[in-house]
Amino acid sequence: MSAWIDPGTWSAVRLSLLVAASVVTVSLPVAVPLGYALARSQFRGKWLIEVAANLPLVLPPVVVGWALLVLFQPEGALGRLLLPLGIRVAFDWKGLVVAAAVMSFPLLLRAVRLGFESVDPRLEMAARTLGASRLATFLTISLPLARRGVIAGCVLAFARSLGEFGATVMLVSQRESTRTIPLLIYSLRDRVGGERQIWILVAVSVVLAGAALAGSEILERRARAGRVEES
Repeated sequence: MSAWIDPGTWSAVRLSLLVAASVVTVSLPVAVPLGYALARSQFRGKWLIEVAANLPLVLPPVVVGWALLVLFQPEGALGRLLLPLGIRVAFDWKGLVVAAAVMSFPLLLRAVRLGFESVDPRLEMAARTLGASRLATFLTISLPLARRGVIAGCVLAFARSLGEFGATVMLVSQRESTRTIPLLIYSLRDRVGGERQIWILVAVSVVLAGAALAGSEILERRARAGRVEES
């Protein structure tokens, strides 16, 4: 591989994959219970949660990045709390995960919510009638039946994280140790002889994103086929 991709480019690819995997890991434990609550519960303020969760989809990414920078800089509200613990987010690799997680969370949450909405509530009611607790019903009925939506959400969040740029460049900026694929492409734009590296990164991005979307489409088709068979 080193014959056609230099260490800097390969480092950006590895870092992007690591960030995308970390985003799915940290976001999933939040998206699953929240998606289930939005799919099954009616409560006051529900619309506020939905608006807040989906806001990054409609806001310019640089606006989201600026808000994150204000919060996580050493003088910010969250930065002051984390700094004594030795946790630095702004201008650090952790900021890559935070920015990508915020920007991709709406896609993950929507897919998870749709997955739970596709589950017949009567199956959950039957399990509760037979004596299963709410948690047992969720773990043995709801979550397994919604797995395709959960997996599809993970795939979409992974793909979105690979391409995150706007919020990331505001929170982390351009540093050699924190350059993901989009950041490296941006830095190579005006560099003499950087066009070859850019085309390699573009090709890698297309392959990774295409594979993720193809996987998501396969899961969607299987889910639709399963619903047709059940009906």
